[in-house]
Amino acid sequence: MAIPRILVVDDDVEMRMMMVQFLRQNSFIALPAGSEQEIRTQLADSRVDLVLLDVMLGDENGVEICSRLRQDQQVPIILVSALSADHQRMAGYEVGADDYIAKPFNPDLLLARVRAVLLRARRSSSLIYRRNVSTFQFQGWCYDGKRDEVRAPDGVQVALSKRETALLKVFLANPHIPLTRDEIASSLDVTGDASGAEATGRAIDVLVGRLRSKIEAQPKDPKLLRTERGVGYVFATDVTIEDS
Repeated sequence: MAIPRILVVDDDVEMRMMMVQFLRQNSFIALPAGSEQEIRTQLADSRVDLVLLDVMLGDENGVEICSRLRQDQQVPIILVSALSADHQRMAGYEVGADDYIAKPFNPDLLLARVRAVLLRARRSSSLIYRRNVSTFQFQGWCYDGKRDEVRAPDGVQVALSKRETALLKVFLANPHIPLTRDEIASSLDVTGDASGAEATGRAIDVLVGRLRSKIEAQPKDPKLLRTERGVGYVFATDVTIEDS
């Protein structure tokens, strides 16, 4: 797994470098920046996994910068500010900030919030990652992404609806990872045979049941698509992925 790259944006050089050093000591790659132009240069030149953005940047305003970045960037952003009133926090969230940390802060709290935002971002992106990968193989089954076809171990093609295929791809991209019903519902962005009601937990249960009826030898005793009690569902088998 790649080491997270964090951009630390503060016009106070001493504070910026202190945060950079702290993050580096905790196994992150930390990069300094002091302005919106430097942020955009870093985003254009290299991978950035999270931006720690101070609200007060001399003549610039971090909330306004966050708003502009959100027009063309999905990188997670944590605002850092001495201004901690509710309306100031809400202003940050309203322009798309993922979190808001008030100064002065406990370094361990900062570390925990950074890790939490990175984890949320990674789980969210993993649900749609590899949607266009060529071929997935599992327990003798094969899903061909180019042809959008599913074949059973005996080579027979199995017909899935668009929504069933979308659900299968979510699980294929996340083997052995328990997924909540909300995570599954939010990832099903295919239109077709399902109505908006399928965003509900009950509808996800129904959809999982339909998929089980097509890929499980015994749908009432599933071996592949198992219920994870208290969480949701888990695709309980290894998946081999072959790129085109």
